[in-house]
Amino acid sequence: MLTDSDLTAIWLTLKLAALVTVILLLLSLPLAWWLARTRSRWQAPVAAIVAMPLVLPPTVLGFYLLVGLSPNSPLGQALDAVGIGPLPFTFAGLVLASVIYSLPFVVQPLQAAMQVIDERPLEVAATLGAGPLDRFFTVVLPLCWRGIVIAAVLGFAHTLGEFGVVLMIGGNIEGETRVIAVQIYDHVEALNYGQAHRLSALMLVFSFSVLVLMYSLDRGRQR
Repeated sequence: MLTDSDLTAIWLTLKLAALVTVILLLLSLPLAWWLARTRSRWQAPVAAIVAMPLVLPPTVLGFYLLVGLSPNSPLGQALDAVGIGPLPFTFAGLVLASVIYSLPFVVQPLQAAMQVIDERPLEVAATLGAGPLDRFFTVVLPLCWRGIVIAAVLGFAHTLGEFGVVLMIGGNIEGETRVIAVQIYDHVEALNYGQAHRLSALMLVFSFSVLVLMYSLDRGRQR
């Protein structure tokens, strides 16, 4: 049976993952479209920056976020000056770190979906008077809706299971920054394997369901 502390961690994790997924989609849709279509010399450096969390150890990214956002850093002092305040060990800090760390899991599926869109529908829409923004919303987004769903599912699932970055930047404050992964770690440290098993089993079932959904959508896209 789950404890009140487990339920609090589950609720906090779901809230974090939902908020991060919305932010990631808003950021990633225009970014992925630009990466899919641009011929700029900046395409490769920008793609490398976006993909960097895939190869960077989470603790390294979390450490530099912790240092960069600390109250003594220039960025931390600037955030404090505009009233945002120090972000380490806060829910807002968790959101920022999760957006950075989960960014490639949303951008890359969107980019792959947008790269296969044929030019002809866009040209037809342009001849009918649709501007770039109209073409993006009325042609591009409907044609890559499966990619959008896959990206949202991956971004949500990855944020849900992240441990290293959230522990470094968020710490372990119940009700504020203690997410499911940290709660499982706490149970293991306390040798409470029964509670760790219950939470881990939930994550296992959820991860399997996410993969089944993602591969089903991807199979439909390939037909």
